[in-house]
Amino acid sequence: MIINTGARTDTVQYYTTWLLKRFEEGYAYSRNPLFPNKVTRYELTPEKVDCVVFCSKDYEPILADLETITSRFPTYFHYTITAYGTDVEPGAPSIEKRMETLERLSALVGKQRVAWRYDPVLLTDRYTVETHLETFERMARELSPHVDRCIFGFVEMYKRLEKNMPELIPLTDGDKDALARGLGEIAARYDLPIQTCGASGDYARYGINPSGCMTLDMVGKANGIAFRKLKHKGLREGCQCMETRDIGAYDTCLNGCRYCYANKHPEKSLENFKLHDPDSPLLIGHLKDTDTLQQGFQKSFRVGA
Repeated sequence: MIINTGARTDTVQYYTTWLLKRFEEGYAYSRNPLFPNKVTRYELTPEKVDCVVFCSKDYEPILADLETITSRFPTYFHYTITAYGTDVEPGAPSIEKRMETLERLSALVGKQRVAWRYDPVLLTDRYTVETHLETFERMARELSPHVDRCIFGFVEMYKRLEKNMPELIPLTDGDKDALARGLGEIAARYDLPIQTCGASGDYARYGINPSGCMTLDMVGKANGIAFRKLKHKGLREGCQCMETRDIGAYDTCLNGCRYCYANKHPEKSLENFKLHDPDSPLLIGHLKDTDTLQQGFQKSFRVGA
């Protein structure tokens, strides 16, 4: 089984103490987002977890203690660094700071375990096609020696985004083609493997791999692990990623990214953050008398398991 620590919230950036304690104590509770009274317990032990996957916009808070996890578990790290400033990603560190931290992360865990996410790609009057390509080249020049690959995806135009970002300019097929062609050419110049995420289209003609952004093949090669050949449904249409179990919670991230799918209301995240107890097995709050606690199904994906 693969444990995902960052699909629902940025646990690394805002809940580091809790995350480290969960792995120290060897278990965590996860509340079902659709059925809030259902809570699942997951064992966080090397015997039950094939790999721990991280996704964050700032690994600085965990670097000093990261070895307590990496020394016991196979791991893979997604680091999101985009072209946007605080007008779009209010809580994220600067581009320069994130690039510096990525290089330190890579030195600690090995470049084969680090993926740079340039995602989502969106357009406004400030963030044009040209701006994206200029910024991406600057980043690729700096980051290519330190990462396994770059993963990008075009923003999904879900309804809430129209309210959160009224300045958003819908991407045309021509925009997507120009961006994909430019990103592919830049990546090739720096010998940087590049791929799409989700249903972002097929741009293999530009040297862009259409693979999923979190596959057994990817984490297996990074850690020298042989996984069984399995088909996974993914998280949404067009997704080719493997099945994971997330120990985070929605509406808890304080980054306030205006394109975020995991936070419906920024004010709700602030309210939930106040309920966080680093000593609780749950990310937010505690187990209630009305909750039903069940043991999670944790079957290994490894060959021979």
